[in-house]
Amino acid sequence: MFNIGPLELLVLAVVGLIVLGPDKLPNLARDAARMIKTLRELANGARSQLRDELGPEFADVDLRSLNPRTAISRALLGDEETGGTTPSSAPGEPTKPVSRPPVQAPLGRNEAAPFDSDAT
Repeated sequence: MFNIGPLELLVLAVVGLIVLGPDKLPNLARDAARMIKTLRELANGARSQLRDELGPEFADVDLRSLNPRTAISRALLGDEETGGTTPSSAPGEPTKPVSRPPVQAPLGRNEAAPFDSDAT
């Protein structure tokens, strides 16, 4: 989640021990654990409430796919599960490849960039 290795975690614990002191560190760790537990419960409650509100029609929806990062990466790179293809409209038809915009060659020396006077 945070990409923290064991050595980095040990360094953070030692710095916390030095800065906060041995008498305040256990209480602070307990409060942090309580806060993380509360946040997880809130997230799980919101997730279950969303599933209940959507109803049985959307029971198979993966909520992780609604993450904006996931949506953008799938839109730009294609869906990894289908190998860069989009599902067809009918279940029996083969999948169609994702259309990509053509790659534009870089401008040459002294070549002016395209200008659209209507867009400005």
